Amino acid sequence: MNKSVFIMLSILLFAACNEEVIIPKPRGYERIDLPVKKYYRSQNPCSYSMDVPEYASVELDHYPNAEPCWFNVEYKPFHATLHLSYKNIANRDSLFKLLNDSRTMVYKHTMKADEIFENYISRPGKYGIFYELDGNTATNAQFYITDSTKHFLRGSLYFNAVTNQDSIAPVLAYLKKDMLRLIETLEWK
Repeated sequence: MNKSVFIMLSILLFAACNEEVIIPKPRGYERIDLPVKKYYRSQNPCSYSMDVPEYASVELDHYPNAEPCWFNVEYKPFHATLHLSYKNIANRDSLFKLLNDSRTMVYKHTMKADEIFENYISRPGKYGIFYELDGNTATNAQFYITDSTKHFLRGSLYFNAVTNQDSIAPVLAYLKKDMLRLIETLEWK
């Protein structure tokens, strides 16, 4: 290598180096514009009705094992689905089985959940639990609501993508409010 080329490269290398440390920016997420909340009354041929947001649609569950009164609330702008499973309560034993099944389904997520919060619901004619699962779980919110004699409704919120708690946090908080509104406005027929 030519001596002058070596000197020039050395000068450029030393000039390019400075004491300023470059730190990469943390990974960012897309900004999500949340729509204004407006609700409509969802009616169905089953034994309940409730308020759902205008940006969501209520569709019959087409899963092969779905029962006639199972519906999905599709939050298409957020790629999320609230699965609703309605059951008639035949007797006390069937109620206890439904309660136990609901709890089992929530606590299957214990391996991934950092914490599970149980928020008890007690309103005239409506009793249940709203579960909040903290962590990178498949579902971050579930609930069941019953009148304890005839009606039982279970809901599970799933995002249609791999969940990262940090990235879904604003949308999850937004959709939890919709779930609580659904519970508050739920009426048995």
